Amino acid sequence: MLESSQDNEEIIERIAALDIGKAELVCCVRIPGQGPGGRRRQEVSTYSTMTRSLLTMADRLRELGVTRVVMESTSDYWKPVFYLLEAAGVDTWLVNAKDVKHLPGRPKTDRLDAVWLCKVAERQMIRPSFIPPAPIRELRGLTRYRVDLIAARTAERSRVEKLLEDAQIKLSVVASDIFGTSGRDMMAALIAGQRDPKVLAQMARSRLRKKITQLEDAFVGRFSEHHGFLLARMLARVDAITADIAEVNQRIEQQMSPFGESARRLDEIPGVGPATAHVIIAEVGVDMSRFPTPAHLASWARFAPGVKESAGKSKGSGSTGHGNSYLARVLGEAAVAAGKTDTFLGERYRRIARRCGNRRAIVAVGRSILTIVWHLLRDPVTRFNDIGSDFYDTRVNPERRKRNHIRQLEALGYTVTLAPAA
Repeated sequence: MLESSQDNEEIIERIAALDIGKAELVCCVRIPGQGPGGRRRQEVSTYSTMTRSLLTMADRLRELGVTRVVMESTSDYWKPVFYLLEAAGVDTWLVNAKDVKHLPGRPKTDRLDAVWLCKVAERQMIRPSFIPPAPIRELRGLTRYRVDLIAARTAERSRVEKLLEDAQIKLSVVASDIFGTSGRDMMAALIAGQRDPKVLAQMARSRLRKKITQLEDAFVGRFSEHHGFLLARMLARVDAITADIAEVNQRIEQQMSPFGESARRLDEIPGVGPATAHVIIAEVGVDMSRFPTPAHLASWARFAPGVKESAGKSKGSGSTGHGNSYLARVLGEAAVAAGKTDTFLGERYRRIARRCGNRRAIVAVGRSILTIVWHLLRDPVTRFNDIGSDFYDTRVNPERRKRNHIRQLEALGYTVTLAPAA
């Protein structure tokens, strides 16, 4: 039985496609021909990526009545072109380069790529990538830069620990955090020239004072002036990055003010804290109309298994593929944190981890969190309501479980007789 197709095969009459490089781009414009049944006309031009040249191109597109401009996501070179055309009121699409790859064996030039992209786009055979609005883009830039700063500080702290190991100072063996108050005081004393292990050990505070003897042994090393010079530079860099992180956090709080209510509702999800809520909003935005269903959001974030089937058989391992690394990181952290709670998400994580391992549990619970996020952002009045860690137990059929256990024991060679408990 023939079914109606949902494809829209209408050709876009006036369309342009851009093949973008660092210094210049090639623009192909296709418009209807003159007279009834006339062949389509096209214009292929090369423009510099400087702002004045891009403004000239935008004027030419308006002159030709272009209604949509399509470009590939080439490194970061697409951003200034996309933002300028967006500000000019042009319907601009960014598409995945894999979706518009030219046929193999054909010649490849910037001009041919632009023409091919324009022909594919005018027949509506491609889909646009998700590009959030300007306020979300600014917030995304801040949250991503914070991740990079934290990574840089972590790397610098690792260098500090390696330097102390090189000087045979075993502080990290005794103290769980060498960058706490006690550790910083001890390292400052080392830089100032103090080498007496007993004096250094007496700088311990709080619970670390119970390990005075171990600390005295830890500071018996060969810390030299060379080590002191390097350690001072490293600690100064750690402090500078920490100050930068604090300023970025303050800026993020300011940028989050229009989305404060959404962040507070996301914060109610187990495993999701304020910082995680900020990253989620920065990566997916607050307008869920771009994702018709939660499954669309999970697929975009690569938290859904890929489907590969041939000759009626499933191929591959069903991996999700590589998606938004910044979003995947916070969802993974949230899933692990939720797994330690007495909630539905926590019980779901533990059930899946027992059967399939922690990695699959992280992806499954991360997708559940994304589904909750979609519903909370879709409807401003929706609030999170935990259905409880006993959700699965209350829906288990006792008779079915009893029969399963009896069959398993009988398969092992036992005769099972049931008697009610006293």
